Amino acid sequence: MAESVEQRAPWYVLALRALAVLAALAGLVVFFYYAFRLTLTPVEDNGQAGGNIDPGRSLRFYLDQPIKDALLQVGGNVILLAPLGILLPVASKRLRGPVRLALVGVLLSLAIETVQGMAVLGRAFDIDDVILNALGVLLAYALAGRRVSRALRGPA
Repeated sequence: MAESVEQRAPWYVLALRALAVLAALAGLVVFFYYAFRLTLTPVEDNGQAGGNIDPGRSLRFYLDQPIKDALLQVGGNVILLAPLGILLPVASKRLRGPVRLALVGVLLSLAIETVQGMAVLGRAFDIDDVILNALGVLLAYALAGRRVSRALRGPA
């Protein structure tokens, strides 16, 4: 009976993979800095900020707005956390897969929305933002994250 010996990648492949992980971690630091700066900065809302815990309510409101405003609001929320769908699977093989990434996206978005609703002037909690943020993470993973992660880190 022949024993199965696991093939180790050459040292330079391991070094490149380590560099990819470091680059992804650096990218995450930069991403979080700008994401938190963007989402946790007070805004002038002229008293319009109101919370939303009814899924779909804000989306219906956005879609009743002029197309430019609707695209900015919906697209901005989809794009906001999308980089996580690429950076997280590169930083950690354990974060590959849509279920794990969706969970991370939902939890991070819930944290941001909760802080906005409780402590940031002119901002409010919106469940539709959580849904759109998580959708962005999943789309980024489906479109690029899976392939980028496998190319840079190898198979799971």
